[in-house]
Amino acid sequence: MSDIRVLIVEDDPFIAMDIEFAVADQLGEEAELIVVGSVSQARRASAMKLSCALLDIDVEGGKTFDVAARLLASGTPFAFVSGSSPGEVPEALRRVRFLRKPFSTHEIASFISGVVAEQARPAVG
Repeated sequence: MSDIRVLIVEDDPFIAMDIEFAVADQLGEEAELIVVGSVSQARRASAMKLSCALLDIDVEGGKTFDVAARLLASGTPFAFVSGSSPGEVPEALRRVRFLRKPFSTHEIASFISGVVAEQARPAVG
């Protein structure tokens, strides 16, 4: 099992493939990608130890805000990747990175590489 686990929550298979490609292109074989398309699957997957997550807001079964709150509480870095308006995001989640669809793969890669670099830094103290 990989040390890097990335959760991708996206219910459109073509967009999910684009995100997967961007992450895999950035991390290569180093990462385990967990791709789900519904809120219930995202809830289960978010209980795992994750390096980071990329969440669409509106997926099968509703909105992913409770999943996002769980990730935030656990300290797991994540970004919303959505066509929704940033104004739809609850106040408690508004500081989270928001990548607007249509996104560029460069935006996804930049977010992922920043998270991985931060996690690779040795802890101070």
